[in-house]
Amino acid sequence: MDNTSDKYAMHKKMLAGEPYLGMDPYLSQLRKEAQERVAALGKVRHEPEQYIKAIQELLGSVGDDKAIIESPTFFDYGINTHVGKRFYMNGMCVILDCARVDIGDDVMFGPSVQIYTAEHPTDPAERLTGYESARPIKIGNNVWVGGGAIIMGGVTIGNGVTIGAGSVVTKDIPDNVVVVGNPARIVKHV
Repeated sequence: MDNTSDKYAMHKKMLAGEPYLGMDPYLSQLRKEAQERVAALGKVRHEPEQYIKAIQELLGSVGDDKAIIESPTFFDYGINTHVGKRFYMNGMCVILDCARVDIGDDVMFGPSVQIYTAEHPTDPAERLTGYESARPIKIGNNVWVGGGAIIMGGVTIGNGVTIGAGSVVTKDIPDNVVVVGNPARIVKHV
């Protein structure tokens, strides 16, 4: 079967890290379903049993029943995001999970943290084709991501890391450091 007759072709390409058409009908449907799950999550925030179930339905996997995702929030797909135990995400966060996002145990996001796996061509003519790509993001255990920080695709963040508010993380971060700035740079080893 060639890709032109495969309803899931662009989804497969997206998950494989290959260029894909972001406005593909099937991908658009998956994003719509994610927004419906996000809306359902916001409605049950103070109903513990329904709340954890809503988080489990939104995300690809959840480490325990202690996860908290404050509203409002935004996920492209939700199902490509996997969180560990005791995950906390403050309000107004954005996770563009076109590729897999792995978040370890005891990770906390301040408000307005942005996780961007999606990438668009920098060449204007290429950008007009509608193709984009995505690279996975991995965040280790015991990580604090300060408010307004941005984490770009292809980045791995080690264990015990603190990312200062407003930082833009464009490269891998080793274990047990504090990073700040744009681009984020190590200012302290802990």
